[in-house]
Amino acid sequence: MLPESYRLHRRADFSRTVRRGRRTGRRDLVVHAFVHTVDPAAEATEDALVRVGGPRFGLIVSKAVGNAVIRHRVARRLRHICAEVGDEIPVEADIVIRALPGAATADSAELLRQLRGAVRKLGLGAVAQPAVRSGEPV
Repeated sequence: MLPESYRLHRRADFSRTVRRGRRTGRRDLVVHAFVHTVDPAAEATEDALVRVGGPRFGLIVSKAVGNAVIRHRVARRLRHICAEVGDEIPVEADIVIRALPGAATADSAELLRQLRGAVRKLGLGAVAQPAVRSGEPV
């Protein structure tokens, strides 16, 4: 499950990510990404970004995707996928995923593949490789 600190909640955060961020489309998803830059002068202001956890994700699943049951199913799948991909994305990033109608019939593996491809295309893919402990086979 996606931890609370990894979610976008405020309308302003969604709007900033969609309007000022970069966008790429896939067959069943449109992915918007906005990477925050740390401005030392802005640290004292109210708009300063306080990060707890990792990258933040927001989901948009409209009625075009299907009825309420289908929309919630798609949203649950996307939250689970975001939890998997979260370690591959920089912590300064906000990601908004808009589900297209095809997401209702796509399986989770396909949605994961599309999201990873979109993140890679936006230049946010795998920043840190998992550490290999000494003595473990590579």
